Amino acid sequence: MGFPATESGIELKILRYLFSQADALMFTALIPTLETAQAVASRLDRPEAEVATQLDDMAERGLLFRLKKETGSRYGAIPLIHGLYEFQIKDLKPDLAKMIKAYFEEAFDQAMLASADYFLRTIPVQESIDVTHGVASYDDAVEILKSKPLIVVTDCICRKTAALVDSDCGKPLETCFMFGSMGQYYLDRGIGRRITLDEATDILTKCREAGLVTQPATSQNPAGMCNCCGDCCSVLRAIKKYPRPAEMVFSNHFAVVDIAGCTGCETCLDRCQMDALSMNDEGLAVVDKDRCIGCGLCVTTCPTKALKLVLKSETEFRTPPETMVEQMMLMAEKRGVL
Repeated sequence: MGFPATESGIELKILRYLFSQADALMFTALIPTLETAQAVASRLDRPEAEVATQLDDMAERGLLFRLKKETGSRYGAIPLIHGLYEFQIKDLKPDLAKMIKAYFEEAFDQAMLASADYFLRTIPVQESIDVTHGVASYDDAVEILKSKPLIVVTDCICRKTAALVDSDCGKPLETCFMFGSMGQYYLDRGIGRRITLDEATDILTKCREAGLVTQPATSQNPAGMCNCCGDCCSVLRAIKKYPRPAEMVFSNHFAVVDIAGCTGCETCLDRCQMDALSMNDEGLAVVDKDRCIGCGLCVTTCPTKALKLVLKSETEFRTPPETMVEQMMLMAEKRGVL
């Protein structure tokens, strides 16, 4: 999603906070593709041992990505999101939290919105889907968890930031899942813990009870899956500002109301993170399809089951990119940098 400049220069303050000059010089010599310390040292014409030491030190401070293997470590540059920001989860201080919040409000949410529909994918609460219609495995959070040999959970960086800057929403904190090599990085640095499938499913259930929106990366084989709230999540807060959030989300479902079954209890209004539900003149719930992101949270708490999720039409239905690399390429193309 890039790292756009601001009039205030807050993005430079963030860089100065995180990076020394030596760190910055090393980072700008890296590429996103993982490579050995030897390859980096060769490009910089520096001793390999010296470069490896610096790369490992930066990896331990969340300034780059490192993949450890028996054959040795590989390193790569990372973006602000997901990357530099999230990797500060255990060391996040109020001063950095305030700078990040200011940066989002001034510039970064605009960069995110330029490719939001490939960055943000909402998948429905399992219980909100009509089982007779079925749901694709990539749109089922439990199936995604079942497909992952390694599941690591960590705290939500957005709610932690909110707690340090103002006040958070009080919803669960340990709610973000990491998988594969990303999960291993979190374990290596001690910023996440490995959990079983049963533990992950239990966390997912608690997230949905708390009214959190499940958002995996927009690929069929995601490296992570978050559970977000409209109060603290930088992404949801950004799209909520606009009149048609549904256009900015990769989602295959939307909610509908059976007016005959609605009693006007307004339970659904509190559950919706996008203000997609309102009451009409008769005191019955109506859905604004332009705002509905298809999470299904409203469906699961409707006491009369008057709400349900339906699949979008064939012309609106979308299949996620197969890989994270393809997802990143599509985002870059939308931003006009490829």
